[in-house]
This record gives sequence, C-alpha cells and structure tokens, in this order.
Amino acid sequence: MSQLLREPFTLVDGGLSTVLEEMGEHPAGLLWTAAALIDRPEVITAAHRRYVEAGADVIITASYQASEAGFVAAGLDAPAARRLLALTTAVARAAEPAMVACSVGPFGACLGDGSEYHGHYQASWAEVRAFHRARLQVLVDTAPDLFAIETMPSLVEAQIVVEELRALTDAPAWVAFTCADATHTCSGDVFADAVAAVAPALTAVGLNCTAPGLVAQLLGSVSVDLPLVAYPNHGAQWSSEHRCWVGPTGGAEIPGLVPSWLAAGARLIGGCCGVGTAGVAALAELRRSGSFGPERRMQ
Repeated sequence: MSQLLREPFTLVDGGLSTVLEEMGEHPAGLLWTAAALIDRPEVITAAHRRYVEAGADVIITASYQASEAGFVAAGLDAPAARRLLALTTAVARAAEPAMVACSVGPFGACLGDGSEYHGHYQASWAEVRAFHRARLQVLVDTAPDLFAIETMPSLVEAQIVVEELRALTDAPAWVAFTCADATHTCSGDVFADAVAAVAPALTAVGLNCTAPGLVAQLLGSVSVDLPLVAYPNHGAQWSSEHRCWVGPTGGAEIPGLVPSWLAAGARLIGGCCGVGTAGVAALAELRRSGSFGPERRMQ
C-alpha cells in the first residue's frame, strides 16, 4: 500500500481517449481506445507517456473497452484477441510510469451502446460474471501493479468483479463507481452503501467519470477506513444516441476543488473523460506548489 500513496495525493492520469484526441487520433467503434492495439500499439504507449510527462504517477491501461469478443469482431482469432488484451499492460509499462493500473471496465463498455452509464443490461448477471471472469483470467497474468475496477455503475457488478478478481489474485485494487448525482451511483444504488459493501476486499475505493462538482459531497458521505480515489470527468453527460458528450464541459475547476476532496479523504486524484494532459499537469503543479488552502486535512 505504501508504494501506491504519495503526499499529499497520488496523481492518476486523465482520459485515454482525450489524450488520443489531442494527438489527432479519433477513437471509435466497439474497441474505442483499444483499436490502435491491433496495428499501432506504439500510439497507445505515446499517449500514456504524455501523461507520465505531465506528472501522473499512475497510468491506467487501454483495457477498459478491450475484450476477446471485441477483437474477434474486428477480425482476429480468439488466441490473438487474448494476446492483444494482455498486451495492454506491457504497452502501458513501455511509457515508464511509476505504477500501471490495469483497467477493468464494466460489461456495458464492451457493448458500445452506452449501457455502462446506467448498468441495466440485456444480459443475466451470470453472463456478466462469465464475461468478467474470462477477461480477468487474461489480465491477472500480466501482473500490473494494481487493478482499477472503474466506471462501475452498480454495486452488483462491482461485487461480481471484485469476487472474480479475488478468486485469482490478492493484488492491490480499487473500485471507482460512476455517479448520477450527489447520492447515487448511475444505476441508483446509494453510493455510500455501495462503497461500504466492496471496501473490505480493496486497497482504495471511490468514484470516476462523475461530474467534478459532485465529488466532495459523494466522498463526504463515505465512512470506510481506506484511501479514497477520485478521477472525475469534465462534467458533461454522455449521449449514447448521438455518441457524444452533451451539456457544459469543464475540468479546469478541478484543481480548485482538490482541497475539499483531500478533506474528505481522497488520496488518489486524477481525471477521466475530457480531462487531458493540461488537466493532469495542473494537478501536478498544484501538488508541487502545496497550495491547498485551509480545507486540506489528510486522513
């Protein structure tokens, strides 16, 4: 645990699709950011390296949307698909970060229909469990520094992933839920209850891909003896119909909100969709300067 935490916070990277767009790439399709792994893995390494250069301690891999089924749909056979899924950890390590976090996204992320933003799937929980088990069997063997079980819309799915992960490894891991408001996950669970339910099996717990303005209240509702993690998006809402973000976007306000997140127990802080290298660099500068104001209170 000690190697995961820096004072006053460990800096997590930003959105992978966001930095790829900064590079002139255009993530699309079922594989989204993982598509480049098929024939241009060096592009993903270059994207990760930009975050390392911006000051990120933790780089999250390109496995969020990656799956065997997705790569097979793109024309690969099953063994090749599993090799590419496993490659996500090595591609991140090539950027030479302090830590590599293996992204374990929700079942809906691999469907490409936006269902990860509500967590109500046209599939049984047994099917969801089988999906996560198969993917984790590949990813665990890559030996990342930790696992980022992220953008979890529901407690049920988070519990499934944690159970399957712990059947394979006791490696450090966090769960980050995605939240619809200042009280509930995107599927409608009470955030504080969801956090408490999964916390015993984790190294850290918190939220991601949530509007920045909701973070302090959400974290403040939690009562667990773990470091909290917060890497929000830029504040807009994803439209699965139009395949774009809708509403006002921001992200520039995040450094100003960090003191209240630290006061609530956040120890791992970064950004998600829409927060790119400038946002991560701003957080790195905030940490360097130590300008946290009177609200800062370390846990």
